[in-house]
Amino acid sequence: MKNNELETKSELQDESLFKGSLGRRSFLQYAGASAAGIALVAAGCRKDRGVENVMTGATLDFKNEIGVLNYAYALEQLEAAFYVKVASAPPSSFTTAQKAYFQDIQFHEIAHREFFKNVLSTAAIGSLEVDFSSIDFTSASSVLGAAMTFEDLGVAAYNGAGVRITTDAYLVAAGKIVSVEARHAAYIRDIISNGTFADLSSLSALGADNSKGLDGALTPDKVLAAAGKYIKTKINAINL
Repeated sequence: MKNNELETKSELQDESLFKGSLGRRSFLQYAGASAAGIALVAAGCRKDRGVENVMTGATLDFKNEIGVLNYAYALEQLEAAFYVKVASAPPSSFTTAQKAYFQDIQFHEIAHREFFKNVLSTAAIGSLEVDFSSIDFTSASSVLGAAMTFEDLGVAAYNGAGVRITTDAYLVAAGKIVSVEARHAAYIRDIISNGTFADLSSLSALGADNSKGLDGALTPDKVLAAAGKYIKTKINAINL
């Protein structure tokens, strides 16, 4: 099959997949032809891996690029679980607009999660068990604070993973997703404090450089350590 025919077939499959799961939400058009290249590489690296086989231990780095995708998949599982919970029962003080925006972010994160799940196929880790006991979902400030943490951490995670990606298709997909995560982060930050959507000065701990207009980038071990508070399943980069 010619390359252009393969890409067209992949695009049609992706469109069908996401229309079926998200209805009118067409957000995953960003995946486009890049999914074809990712799917081909993932297919050659398939191996059954359940979450029960992901062990604890010292985090060094990913074994291969499938590990990078599983890393992203784990983080998207966490974000999707959070936003699904918020969207199903938002804090009473949320405005109508805020409820609508959180619904939209929910669909974005579900789309991200399902994208990685389907690309990885049998190479994907299992479903993670989350722990949101530290979040008061009836409190707007608690929910917004958690959302800001997830979004800022997600941006830093994708940026930090970029140097570990050598396949163009992976890098294109990651770039398209992290730009949307950054939109989420800016929106959440602006709700908390109007006009701060572009302020990077408070993100120095994540590696951001406000003077150069550069967002943060964290290594996998630091991201997983920070996210570990919200994930019961024990994971680390070397075994993803």
